[in-house]
Amino acid sequence: MHKKTLLIDLDGVLNEYKGAFNSEIIPPPKIGAKEFLEKLSKNFDIKIFTTRNKLLVCGWLLKYELEKYIKDITNIKEVCLLFVDDRCIKFTGDFNQLEKNIAEFKPWYK
Repeated sequence: MHKKTLLIDLDGVLNEYKGAFNSEIIPPPKIGAKEFLEKLSKNFDIKIFTTRNKLLVCGWLLKYELEKYIKDITNIKEVCLLFVDDRCIKFTGDFNQLEKNIAEFKPWYK
């Protein structure tokens, strides 16, 4: 069975990141992240989409026993069904609305 791919952001989606970036420490997973990944991995190939160091992310996945749900880690915008990110806006075809959404944007934790 061929699964479609989801690219899921690490910081602010899967972990407890709230804006204080530290390149050497990845915050712990959000409550429910493991169950979320387990459920999605049954029907989708999941790739972590992050600019963080890939080896650091691999260690984080192993530490929290999440590696079995993840197909790969990438910082490249790859072909996928969906991007899941805490800092994004969906383009609906209306540039005026998009401009307004950009001006009013705030991450979920602010």
